[in-house]
Amino acid sequence: MTKLRNLIFNRTVMMILTIVLELLLIFLLANWLGSTAGWISVGLRVAAVFVVLWIVRTSRHLSSDIMWIILIMILPVMGTAFFIFLETNLITSRETWTLVRATKGSRIYYKQDPEVLKEAVLEYPQYEGQFRYLSGHAGFPVYRNHAGDFDYYPLGDDGFPQMLKAMKHAKKFIFLEYFIIARGEMWDRMHGILRDKAAEGLDVRVMYDDMGSFRTLPMSYAKKLQEEGIRCIPFNRISPVLGAVMNHRDHRKILVIDGTTAFSGGINLADEYINQKERFGHWKDNVIRIKGDAVWSLTVMFLTHWKALSQEEEEFNRFRKEKDERSASERAGNAAEGSGAAFPKACDGYIIPYADSPLDEDHVGQDVYINILNSARRYCYIMTPYLIPDNEFVNALVLAAARGVDVRIITPGIPDKKMIYGVTRSFYEVLIKGGVRIFEYTPGFVHGKVFVSDDKVATVGTINLDYRSLYLHFENGICLTGSEKVMAVKKDMQQTLKECREVSLKDAHHNFLVNTVFSVIRIFAGQL
Repeated sequence: MTKLRNLIFNRTVMMILTIVLELLLIFLLANWLGSTAGWISVGLRVAAVFVVLWIVRTSRHLSSDIMWIILIMILPVMGTAFFIFLETNLITSRETWTLVRATKGSRIYYKQDPEVLKEAVLEYPQYEGQFRYLSGHAGFPVYRNHAGDFDYYPLGDDGFPQMLKAMKHAKKFIFLEYFIIARGEMWDRMHGILRDKAAEGLDVRVMYDDMGSFRTLPMSYAKKLQEEGIRCIPFNRISPVLGAVMNHRDHRKILVIDGTTAFSGGINLADEYINQKERFGHWKDNVIRIKGDAVWSLTVMFLTHWKALSQEEEEFNRFRKEKDERSASERAGNAAEGSGAAFPKACDGYIIPYADSPLDEDHVGQDVYINILNSARRYCYIMTPYLIPDNEFVNALVLAAARGVDVRIITPGIPDKKMIYGVTRSFYEVLIKGGVRIFEYTPGFVHGKVFVSDDKVATVGTINLDYRSLYLHFENGICLTGSEKVMAVKKDMQQTLKECREVSLKDAHHNFLVNTVFSVIRIFAGQL
């Protein structure tokens, strides 16, 4: 009886039942209105035509909106009513507007040094478009990257000790924003440090996505951290009331310490990400560490979401390290590592931390990826756990291969979600026929989201090649150009390829029935 009671009152079960009940009520209401008030049914059918035309006219990526078009065509009354309901909910949502206002307000803190941008363009004209897009259009500054400012760790196992070490040396603040937090060895060790630092009087803040941590943390976990002196906010708390804004999750991974050091990459804060718990074979992921001026952009990203959710007025600049502070911290860091250098070494390329939001008209993550593909001349290696691209991205991959670029994509050999894995594999045939080479990581699951091209440019971050990451989630990434550390990313890709099996065209071919099933599933892939 106890197990049955726990199951019935389980948070997940209660949420699913509530949503199913709401969908049923909407369906019954639409049917009732349609049968008792014919003019409503007629009105919705007329509206269906205009809704479809509006989607076609305004969509930047029509293949990602095909689900709504098909749904409205098949069920004009129900589909149109549901579409209008969700769009209205998104527009009127308080969460939407607080995030939009905070994001717009934070733009004043992203200031581009024109000399740095000019240097970058002159030194790497091949990537001028990327520099100008991210700095001028998306609003994320280009920074000089000095030797030692960027480190790439090819496994969560390698990066996690560095995260702990930096947290232990924190003197002012620790900001942490992650999609998933799960109690276990990894989080327990981090939690202990956060608790101790809060007790010392440091400003310690934690943000986790309420949906991402839905099954790993209790509802009261934020309150528990608050009681320990750790300021905590769950991002976009899950509500049993249906709403479009609930579909937009915080998929970012950001750890900022004192404004001098930041970490990002693919890992969440759970034991499988550092291979302390086996779920799908060996977990292949990454961590990146950033120092220097570029840390400021990641600090602003965190504070933007914090301000939106907390509704607190905050002066961002008080968390910005001064130039003399940078020199002091770098002298100390170099001395600790035995370099003996008093100041940073010469410029080692350029670095651009960037973010993506589903609440504006840009798709920064996808645009960065496509810009790299379009600029590639020799090769472009890609690692992604999910491969569900839209037509535009498929065309960019195939076009790059047709130009003679060696395009290789690494995907998992052991899936974490079998249906998504099936959808991923459904894209193999068209890509292989187009000259793209596909490799599956046989030891287990790859969770890294990485592009590297021509020994000159790489981007590492949180953005998967699927509908959710590219269009629905809040994401972040780091674009590195001209640094010697690009070769560390390439080396990791080459080593990973040695542990992969290449997928042949024969392996990728499916019969008519399987192709038909996955064609239907692909239409709704954005909701999986």
